[in-house]
Amino acid sequence: QVQLVESGGGLVQPGGSLRLSCAASGGTFSSFHMGWFRQAPGKEREFVVGISRNTGVTYYADSVKGRFTASRDNAKNTMYLQMNSLKPEDTAIYYCAASRRNTYTYYYAGTYEYWGQGTQVTVSS
Repeated sequence: QVQLVESGGGLVQPGGSLRLSCAASGGTFSSFHMGWFRQAPGKEREFVVGISRNTGVTYYADSVKGRFTASRDNAKNTMYLQMNSLKPEDTAIYYCAASRRNTYTYYYAGTYEYWGQGTQVTVSS
């Protein structure tokens, strides 16, 4: 059974940085497309970034482009999200997700078969 565990969330001031991690187990990590989504109170879950399994190409939501950087370390079965220049509107629960599907629609939550439990990120002064 594939399990995803996020860590690294917390409270940070506007303009600050956080680094999230997503540790995977129960499968061959390099075979997964990976993604980060987030959900703010009262809002729907939204796409943040996707990383292709084959090419490692990353795809970012416009709202985080230039501020967030996603990466993966297949040797450590871990994906990371470096978040810089954080804004109050980045406040949300952040979820990592994994997909084995051959057709990878990186921005679509339904593409992903496995989800973590989420980690809270709060940006506030």
